Amino acid sequence: MKLEQKSLRIGGAVILLAVMLRFLSSGLFTNATELHMDSDLASFLLYMGTGRVYSAEPPAEAPNTPEDTPTEPEATLPQPEPQEFSANDVSMVSVTNHPGYDIDVAAMLETPLIWDLTESSPTVLIIHSHTCESYENTEGYTPSDPYRTMDERYNMVSIGSHLAEQLRQRGISVIHDTTIHDYPSYDDAYPQSRKTVQKYLEEYPSISLVLDIHRDAYEDSSGNQARNTVTINGKASSKLMLVAGTNAYNQGHPNWEENLSMAVKLQTVLQRMYPGLCRNLTIRSSAFNQDLSPGALLIEVGTAGDTRQDALYAAELLADGIAALAYGSK
Repeated sequence: MKLEQKSLRIGGAVILLAVMLRFLSSGLFTNATELHMDSDLASFLLYMGTGRVYSAEPPAEAPNTPEDTPTEPEATLPQPEPQEFSANDVSMVSVTNHPGYDIDVAAMLETPLIWDLTESSPTVLIIHSHTCESYENTEGYTPSDPYRTMDERYNMVSIGSHLAEQLRQRGISVIHDTTIHDYPSYDDAYPQSRKTVQKYLEEYPSISLVLDIHRDAYEDSSGNQARNTVTINGKASSKLMLVAGTNAYNQGHPNWEENLSMAVKLQTVLQRMYPGLCRNLTIRSSAFNQDLSPGALLIEVGTAGDTRQDALYAAELLADGIAALAYGSK
Protein backbone atom coordinates (compact mmCIF):
# COMPACT_ATOMS: atom_id res chain seq x y z
CA MET A 1 0.00 0.00 0.00
CA LYS A 2 1.34 3.48 -0.86
CA LEU A 3 2.08 5.83 2.02
CA GLU A 4 -0.50 8.40 0.82
CA GLN A 5 -3.28 5.78 0.66
CA LYS A 6 -2.44 4.45 4.11
CA SER A 7 -2.42 7.95 5.61
CA LEU A 8 -5.84 8.74 4.12
CA ARG A 9 -7.33 5.51 5.48
CA ILE A 10 -5.90 6.01 8.95
CA GLY A 11 -7.17 9.61 9.00
CA GLY A 12 -10.60 8.50 7.87
CA ALA A 13 -10.70 5.82 10.54
CA VAL A 14 -9.82 8.38 13.24
CA ILE A 15 -12.59 10.74 12.10
CA LEU A 16 -15.13 7.92 11.96
CA LEU A 17 -14.13 6.75 15.42
CA ALA A 18 -14.69 10.24 16.84
CA VAL A 19 -18.16 10.37 15.27
CA MET A 20 -19.02 6.96 16.72
CA LEU A 21 -17.90 7.98 20.19
CA ARG A 22 -20.14 11.05 19.95
CA PHE A 23 -23.12 8.88 19.04
CA LEU A 24 -22.39 6.42 21.84
CA SER A 25 -22.17 9.15 24.44
CA SER A 26 -25.52 10.49 23.28
CA GLY A 27 -27.17 7.07 23.77
CA LEU A 28 -27.94 6.56 20.06
CA PHE A 29 -26.41 3.11 20.24
CA THR A 30 -27.31 1.33 23.42
CA ASN A 31 -25.67 -1.98 22.56
CA ALA A 32 -22.02 -1.92 21.48
CA THR A 33 -22.23 -5.61 20.57
CA GLU A 34 -24.81 -4.87 17.88
CA LEU A 35 -22.47 -2.25 16.44
CA HIS A 36 -19.60 -4.73 16.41
CA MET A 37 -21.69 -7.34 14.59
CA ASP A 38 -22.61 -5.01 11.72
CA SER A 39 -20.64 -6.67 8.92
CA ASP A 40 -20.77 -3.64 6.59
CA LEU A 41 -19.31 -1.38 9.27
CA ALA A 42 -16.73 -4.00 10.26
CA SER A 43 -15.70 -4.34 6.63
CA PHE A 44 -15.30 -0.59 6.25
CA LEU A 45 -13.25 -0.21 9.44
CA LEU A 46 -10.92 -3.06 8.52
CA TYR A 47 -10.40 -1.72 5.02
CA MET A 48 -9.69 1.79 6.31
CA GLY A 49 -7.04 0.50 8.68
CA THR A 50 -5.33 -2.21 6.70
CA GLY A 51 -6.69 -2.48 3.17
CA ARG A 52 -7.80 -6.08 3.82
CA VAL A 53 -11.28 -7.37 3.06
CA TYR A 54 -13.39 -8.47 6.02
CA SER A 55 -15.41 -11.69 5.78
CA ALA A 56 -18.24 -12.52 8.14
CA GLU A 57 -18.16 -16.18 7.02
CA PRO A 58 -17.44 -18.73 9.79
CA PRO A 59 -13.93 -20.21 9.84
CA ALA A 60 -13.35 -23.39 7.86
CA GLU A 61 -13.64 -26.68 9.67
CA ALA A 62 -10.47 -28.14 11.14
CA PRO A 63 -8.59 -30.50 8.79
CA ASN A 64 -9.10 -34.23 9.06
CA THR A 65 -7.31 -36.17 11.77
CA PRO A 66 -3.74 -36.92 10.59
CA GLU A 67 -3.02 -40.56 9.88
CA ASP A 68 -0.47 -40.93 12.67
CA THR A 69 -3.21 -40.18 15.19
CA PRO A 70 -5.17 -43.23 16.33
CA THR A 71 -8.77 -43.41 15.21
CA GLU A 72 -11.67 -45.46 16.45
CA PRO A 73 -12.51 -48.64 14.54
CA GLU A 74 -15.55 -48.34 12.30
CA ALA A 75 -17.09 -51.75 12.97
CA THR A 76 -17.13 -54.66 15.36
CA LEU A 77 -15.82 -58.03 14.28
CA PRO A 78 -18.35 -60.86 14.41
CA GLN A 79 -17.77 -64.10 16.30
CA PRO A 80 -14.97 -63.13 18.72
CA GLU A 81 -13.27 -66.52 18.68
CA PRO A 82 -9.57 -67.36 18.62
CA GLN A 83 -8.29 -69.34 15.63
CA GLU A 84 -7.48 -73.01 16.00
CA PHE A 85 -4.42 -74.60 14.41
CA SER A 86 -3.02 -78.09 14.37
CA ALA A 87 -0.08 -79.99 12.93
CA ASN A 88 -2.25 -80.70 9.88
CA ASP A 89 -1.92 -77.04 8.90
CA VAL A 90 1.82 -77.37 8.28
CA SER A 91 1.13 -77.89 4.56
CA MET A 92 -0.19 -74.31 4.41
CA VAL A 93 3.23 -72.89 5.24
CA SER A 94 6.11 -73.10 2.79
CA VAL A 95 9.29 -71.57 4.17
CA THR A 96 12.41 -70.08 2.59
CA ASN A 97 14.98 -70.36 5.38
CA HIS A 98 18.02 -68.24 4.51
CA PRO A 99 19.88 -68.64 7.83
CA GLY A 100 19.17 -72.38 7.86
CA TYR A 101 17.71 -72.47 11.36
CA ASP A 102 16.06 -75.65 12.55
CA ILE A 103 12.43 -74.60 13.03
CA ASP A 104 9.34 -76.57 14.02
CA VAL A 105 6.39 -75.10 12.15
CA ALA A 106 3.90 -77.52 13.73
CA ALA A 107 4.96 -76.51 17.25
CA MET A 108 4.69 -72.82 16.31
CA LEU A 109 1.17 -73.32 14.99
CA GLU A 110 0.11 -75.01 18.20
CA THR A 111 1.61 -72.32 20.44
CA PRO A 112 -1.24 -69.99 21.53
CA LEU A 113 -1.20 -66.42 20.26
CA ILE A 114 -2.47 -64.22 23.09
CA TRP A 115 -3.74 -60.86 21.88
CA ASP A 116 -6.94 -58.97 21.12
CA LEU A 117 -6.63 -56.54 18.24
CA THR A 118 -10.16 -55.21 18.81
CA GLU A 119 -9.38 -53.26 21.97
CA SER A 120 -10.36 -49.59 21.89
CA SER A 121 -6.76 -48.39 22.20
CA PRO A 122 -4.52 -48.68 19.12
CA THR A 123 -3.43 -52.29 18.59
CA VAL A 124 -1.85 -52.13 15.12
CA LEU A 125 0.97 -49.87 13.92
CA ILE A 126 1.75 -49.59 10.20
CA ILE A 127 5.05 -48.04 9.10
CA HIS A 128 7.23 -48.05 5.98
CA SER A 129 11.00 -48.33 6.29
CA HIS A 130 11.29 -48.03 2.49
CA THR A 131 8.52 -45.48 2.12
CA CYS A 132 9.31 -44.36 -1.44
CA GLU A 133 9.02 -47.79 -3.06
CA SER A 134 6.44 -47.81 -5.84
CA TYR A 135 5.01 -49.96 -8.63
CA GLU A 136 4.83 -50.07 -12.42
CA ASN A 137 4.04 -46.49 -13.41
CA THR A 138 0.58 -46.93 -14.90
CA GLU A 139 -0.76 -43.80 -13.16
CA GLY A 140 1.68 -41.16 -14.36
CA TYR A 141 3.43 -40.36 -11.07
CA THR A 142 6.73 -38.49 -10.95
CA PRO A 143 9.56 -40.94 -10.11
CA SER A 144 12.44 -39.93 -7.86
CA ASP A 145 14.35 -43.07 -8.96
CA PRO A 146 13.23 -46.10 -10.97
CA TYR A 147 10.16 -47.60 -9.27
CA ARG A 148 10.36 -45.08 -6.46
CA THR A 149 8.53 -41.81 -5.78
CA MET A 150 8.20 -39.23 -3.03
CA ASP A 151 4.52 -38.81 -3.92
CA GLU A 152 2.49 -40.41 -1.12
CA ARG A 153 -0.42 -41.01 -3.47
CA TYR A 154 1.62 -43.63 -5.33
CA ASN A 155 4.30 -44.97 -2.98
CA MET A 156 3.96 -47.35 -0.04
CA VAL A 157 2.08 -44.77 2.01
CA SER A 158 -0.90 -45.26 -0.30
CA ILE A 159 -0.84 -49.01 0.35
CA GLY A 160 -0.50 -48.50 4.10
CA SER A 161 -3.36 -46.00 4.09
CA HIS A 162 -5.63 -48.46 2.33
CA LEU A 163 -4.65 -51.28 4.67
CA ALA A 164 -5.28 -49.06 7.70
CA GLU A 165 -8.74 -48.09 6.44
CA GLN A 166 -9.61 -51.70 5.69
CA LEU A 167 -8.58 -52.75 9.20
CA ARG A 168 -10.66 -49.96 10.75
CA GLN A 169 -13.66 -51.16 8.78
CA ARG A 170 -13.08 -54.57 10.33
CA GLY A 171 -13.08 -53.25 13.88
CA ILE A 172 -9.36 -52.79 14.49
CA SER A 173 -7.81 -49.55 15.80
CA VAL A 174 -4.77 -48.57 13.73
CA ILE A 175 -2.00 -46.00 13.68
CA HIS A 176 -0.47 -45.43 10.25
CA ASP A 177 2.80 -43.53 10.29
CA THR A 178 3.59 -41.82 6.97
CA THR A 179 7.15 -40.71 7.74
CA ILE A 180 9.56 -41.03 4.82
CA HIS A 181 12.42 -43.09 6.28
CA ASP A 182 14.46 -43.82 3.15
CA TYR A 183 15.15 -40.27 2.01
CA PRO A 184 17.59 -38.59 1.85
CA SER A 185 19.52 -41.65 3.08
CA TYR A 186 18.34 -45.06 1.88
CA ASP A 187 20.99 -46.83 3.96
CA ASP A 188 19.69 -45.14 7.11
CA ALA A 189 16.10 -46.28 6.57
CA TYR A 190 15.95 -48.96 9.27
CA PRO A 191 17.67 -46.90 11.98
CA GLN A 192 15.20 -44.11 11.25
CA SER A 193 12.13 -46.39 11.25
CA ARG A 194 13.38 -47.93 14.49
CA LYS A 195 13.04 -44.54 16.17
CA THR A 196 9.51 -44.25 14.82
CA VAL A 197 8.45 -47.65 16.15
CA GLN A 198 10.02 -47.00 19.55
CA LYS A 199 8.15 -43.71 19.82
CA TYR A 200 4.75 -45.30 19.19
CA LEU A 201 5.35 -48.34 21.38
CA GLU A 202 6.27 -46.04 24.25
CA GLU A 203 3.20 -43.87 23.71
CA TYR A 204 0.78 -46.73 23.03
CA PRO A 205 1.73 -49.90 24.95
CA SER A 206 -1.53 -51.40 23.64
CA ILE A 207 0.09 -51.97 20.23
CA SER A 208 0.40 -55.72 19.60
CA LEU A 209 1.13 -55.86 15.87
CA VAL A 210 3.76 -53.77 14.07
CA LEU A 211 3.67 -54.05 10.28
CA ASP A 212 6.49 -52.71 8.10
CA ILE A 213 4.88 -52.62 4.64
CA HIS A 214 7.20 -52.84 1.60
CA ARG A 215 7.12 -54.05 -1.97
CA ASP A 216 9.62 -56.52 -3.45
CA ALA A 217 11.53 -56.20 -6.73
CA TYR A 218 13.30 -58.61 -9.06
CA GLU A 219 13.86 -58.89 -12.79
CA ASP A 220 12.44 -61.41 -15.23
CA SER A 221 14.47 -63.21 -17.92
CA SER A 222 14.21 -60.15 -20.19
CA GLY A 223 15.63 -57.79 -17.58
CA ASN A 224 12.29 -56.15 -16.82
CA GLN A 225 10.76 -55.80 -13.37
CA ALA A 226 8.75 -58.97 -12.83
CA ARG A 227 5.07 -59.04 -12.01
CA ASN A 228 3.94 -61.55 -9.38
CA THR A 229 0.17 -61.71 -9.02
CA VAL A 230 -2.58 -64.23 -8.39
CA THR A 231 -6.26 -64.13 -9.35
CA ILE A 232 -8.55 -64.04 -6.29
CA ASN A 233 -12.32 -63.91 -6.85
CA GLY A 234 -11.74 -63.04 -10.50
CA LYS A 235 -9.45 -60.10 -9.72
CA ALA A 236 -5.67 -59.71 -9.93
CA SER A 237 -3.94 -59.36 -6.59
CA SER A 238 -0.30 -58.87 -5.74
CA LYS A 239 1.14 -61.79 -3.83
CA LEU A 240 2.20 -61.27 -0.24
CA MET A 241 5.53 -62.32 1.21
CA LEU A 242 5.78 -62.39 5.00
CA VAL A 243 9.36 -61.81 6.18
CA ALA A 244 10.57 -62.74 9.67
CA GLY A 245 13.94 -61.58 10.99
CA THR A 246 16.26 -63.57 13.25
CA ASN A 247 19.24 -63.16 15.53
CA ALA A 248 21.71 -64.65 13.05
CA TYR A 249 24.37 -62.02 13.71
CA ASN A 250 23.65 -61.56 17.42
CA GLN A 251 21.63 -58.43 16.70
CA GLY A 252 19.87 -58.39 20.05
CA HIS A 253 16.83 -60.32 18.82
CA PRO A 254 16.88 -63.51 20.96
CA ASN A 255 13.07 -63.90 20.89
CA TRP A 256 12.77 -63.96 17.11
CA GLU A 257 10.85 -67.25 17.20
CA GLU A 258 7.90 -65.43 18.81
CA ASN A 259 7.62 -63.20 15.74
CA LEU A 260 8.00 -66.21 13.47
CA SER A 261 5.29 -68.09 15.36
CA MET A 262 2.88 -65.23 14.75
CA ALA A 263 3.90 -65.03 11.08
CA VAL A 264 3.31 -68.76 10.63
CA LYS A 265 -0.24 -68.37 11.96
CA LEU A 266 -1.01 -65.36 9.78
CA GLN A 267 0.33 -67.15 6.70
CA THR A 268 -1.85 -70.15 7.49
CA VAL A 269 -4.98 -68.02 7.88
CA LEU A 270 -4.31 -66.19 4.61
CA GLN A 271 -3.71 -69.40 2.71
CA ARG A 272 -6.88 -70.92 4.13
CA MET A 273 -8.92 -67.94 3.01
CA TYR A 274 -7.15 -67.17 -0.29
CA PRO A 275 -5.07 -70.09 -1.62
CA GLY A 276 -2.06 -68.85 -3.57
CA LEU A 277 -2.07 -65.35 -2.09
CA CYS A 278 1.17 -65.88 -0.16
CA ARG A 279 4.64 -66.58 -1.45
CA ASN A 280 6.96 -68.61 0.73
CA LEU A 281 7.27 -67.25 4.26
CA THR A 282 10.84 -65.97 4.26
CA ILE A 283 13.22 -66.15 7.21
CA ARG A 284 16.13 -63.73 6.95
CA SER A 285 19.35 -63.16 8.87
CA SER A 286 18.61 -59.49 9.56
CA ALA A 287 16.41 -58.45 12.48
CA PHE A 288 14.46 -55.65 10.68
CA ASN A 289 13.73 -53.99 14.05
CA GLN A 290 11.46 -56.91 14.95
CA ASP A 291 13.20 -57.21 18.30
CA LEU A 292 11.08 -54.24 19.41
CA SER A 293 7.86 -56.27 19.54
CA PRO A 294 6.96 -59.98 19.53
CA GLY A 295 4.23 -59.04 17.06
CA ALA A 296 6.45 -57.34 14.48
CA LEU A 297 6.48 -58.41 10.85
CA LEU A 298 7.75 -57.17 7.49
CA ILE A 299 5.38 -57.77 4.58
CA GLU A 300 6.28 -57.38 0.91
CA VAL A 301 3.10 -56.42 -0.94
CA GLY A 302 3.76 -57.44 -4.50
CA THR A 303 6.71 -56.53 -6.70
CA ALA A 304 7.77 -53.45 -8.64
CA GLY A 305 6.34 -54.97 -11.82
CA ASP A 306 2.83 -55.10 -10.33
CA THR A 307 0.39 -52.23 -10.62
CA ARG A 308 -0.61 -50.25 -7.57
CA GLN A 309 -4.16 -51.50 -8.06
CA ASP A 310 -2.88 -55.08 -7.69
CA ALA A 311 -1.27 -54.07 -4.41
CA LEU A 312 -4.31 -52.22 -3.10
CA TYR A 313 -6.42 -55.34 -3.57
CA ALA A 314 -3.77 -57.42 -1.79
CA ALA A 315 -3.99 -54.99 1.14
CA GLU A 316 -7.71 -55.71 1.40
CA LEU A 317 -7.10 -59.46 1.49
CA LEU A 318 -4.34 -58.97 4.06
CA ALA A 319 -6.81 -57.03 6.21
CA ASP A 320 -9.19 -60.02 6.04
CA GLY A 321 -6.45 -62.30 7.32
CA ILE A 322 -5.43 -60.00 10.16
CA ALA A 323 -9.07 -59.58 11.17
CA ALA A 324 -9.52 -63.36 11.21
CA LEU A 325 -6.58 -63.56 13.62
CA ALA A 326 -7.71 -60.56 15.67
CA TYR A 327 -8.55 -62.66 18.73
CA GLY A 328 -5.36 -64.70 18.63
CA SER A 329 -5.29 -68.49 18.68
CA LYS A 330 -5.77 -71.30 21.15
